[in-house]
Amino acid sequence: MDRRKFIGDSVKAAASITVINTAAANAASLNFLAPLRCAQIPLPYAADALEPHIDARTMDIHYNRHHAAYVKNANEAIDTEKIQVESYEALFAQIGKYSAKCRNNAGGVWNHNFFWKIMKPAGGQPSGKVAEALTGTFGSVDAFKEKFSAAAMGRFGSGWAWLVKQNGQLKIGSTPNQDNPLMSDAEIQGTPLLAIDVWEHAYYLKYQNLRKDYIAAWWNLVNWDEVASGL
Repeated sequence: MDRRKFIGDSVKAAASITVINTAAANAASLNFLAPLRCAQIPLPYAADALEPHIDARTMDIHYNRHHAAYVKNANEAIDTEKIQVESYEALFAQIGKYSAKCRNNAGGVWNHNFFWKIMKPAGGQPSGKVAEALTGTFGSVDAFKEKFSAAAMGRFGSGWAWLVKQNGQLKIGSTPNQDNPLMSDAEIQGTPLLAIDVWEHAYYLKYQNLRKDYIAAWWNLVNWDEVASGL
């Protein structure tokens, strides 16, 4: 092979490789999104830190069994259904396309990650812009708590009560099972600011069927700084 032909063939080969690599990169960026991998956040406090309002045994079972199971099952559903989304928000925005297994378990992962963050030991009372927002919408902080507690009590069976920001307004509502306000067909929609888990596994060891007592105790744990961050 003469030098001129060798150089010409080499240039053609290099050009072909560049085209192939560019096409592959474009395909990767446009058509093959990295699938969402669900995971638990680390608990922001020790399992016994919320006592006496939520006991350590309940926290251990809730986090290490229930929440962990949601993670496992959600990722199985994402893999089995070949769901190509990059975030929970993208998943929930089209949740009606997917199976009940995906909906319930991915919702369970997100809801619990949010729930752990929305609590802290010795939560205290809302102040500053949170107190102002609640008073401006509901008349007083106490009136807000009463309405929110009623939503939690009124959820038949398992589910959640929520405070959300919807089109700049604060709204209270509830969802069944592991639905949440980010889901496109949820009973209440908006940006979650506060949530309480009223599944029996969240309180039954300590409070048995006394959901009202659990809700009343839970107010001592609200992380109002976290609520404020969403306003």
